[in-house]
Amino acid sequence: MPESGPSDVQERRGDLAAFLRSRRERITPREAGLPSTGRRRTPGLRREELALLAGMSATWYTYLEQGRDIRVSDQVLDALAVALRLDAHERDHLFRLAGRAPAAEEAGPVPVAPEVAAVPLLLQPHPAFLIDGTYEVLSHNPATERVFPGLVTPDGRRPNFARWTFLEPRAREVLVDWEPEARGLLARVRSLAGAHPGDPRFRRLVEELHEGSAEVRDWWPRFEVEARGGGHKRLRAPDGGVVTYAYTAFHAAGRPEQTLVIYAAPDAPS
Repeated sequence: MPESGPSDVQERRGDLAAFLRSRRERITPREAGLPSTGRRRTPGLRREELALLAGMSATWYTYLEQGRDIRVSDQVLDALAVALRLDAHERDHLFRLAGRAPAAEEAGPVPVAPEVAAVPLLLQPHPAFLIDGTYEVLSHNPATERVFPGLVTPDGRRPNFARWTFLEPRAREVLVDWEPEARGLLARVRSLAGAHPGDPRFRRLVEELHEGSAEVRDWWPRFEVEARGGGHKRLRAPDGGVVTYAYTAFHAAGRPEQTLVIYAAPDAPS
């Protein structure tokens, strides 16, 4: 497992501090069962109030939000997760940022087995594709290109759904619910990036998205995190009709970051 360098550790401390602050500011004193104390200069709970709820020293908690080099136990992190009302995925993200969970062992792309890469073609005419943790498309079938125009670019780069969503103008037309879809995808990118501290693939992707998208620059500091999963997606067809797809995700055996996504037969255009 590659070791994190000093700059990576400092970056992770900064991310931990910002994540804690963002979650503290979203909880009101009333929601936390605390008495109202009049007008506040900042939203949400004060540091002292959160420390009280978590049963820890206010000074110690302040050190965490300042990104200082201190070690916290699992018990302290658990108490903070409860006080901050984190869901299971946010709790996992908190532990990873605090260095209390294992990082991914690989810092580069994992080779795709030929038999796995061939699966999307077997699923034609249903859109199907294989992606890695950075949403880079490792293999796909022709139906994918038809449903997501502009995904494959003439520059020879591998397609990437994160880049397509934020940097390809046609994505805003194709994705009927572009904003919630885009915010959810960015939250999943942040979750995966948090599990790979120091991985240059995620750093390059995040930098490119920041450079090309005002929405990414606005949403990234909110520290929203989300796990991958299935669901439904409304896409605009070439004829202008809206088609609702159900999609399901599967992990390749022995390659948890390689995800096969399959779109079910759509409803009739509306």
